[in-house]
Amino acid sequence: MELQFRQLGKAMIPKDSMRMERRRSSVEVIADILRLGQAGKTEIMYSANMSYFQLQKYLNYLLKLGLIDKVEVGNPSVTYRVTEKGLSLLKSIEGVLEMLQLTEVE
Repeated sequence: MELQFRQLGKAMIPKDSMRMERRRSSVEVIADILRLGQAGKTEIMYSANMSYFQLQKYLNYLLKLGLIDKVEVGNPSVTYRVTEKGLSLLKSIEGVLEMLQLTEVE
């Protein structure tokens, strides 16, 4: 039996998949943040489609793990930049999504 896929955001998912229609996993949210490269809080919040509370939680977690750095670009302006460790994780996440055929078809 051949799986049929449909588009859900940027991902292609199996048509029979109910689990994937719910909220994004933490891994997917982290990947969305890391894909930005370098951005301020507002850009991250809107690009990753999350609340300010969620943003604070994820930024603190990613900083603690060394996946992003806090960059002072002025007073009081701050941006967050993905580290080499963060890029490595992003490549791994994207590899898993590709193997599971959950990436966008080009």
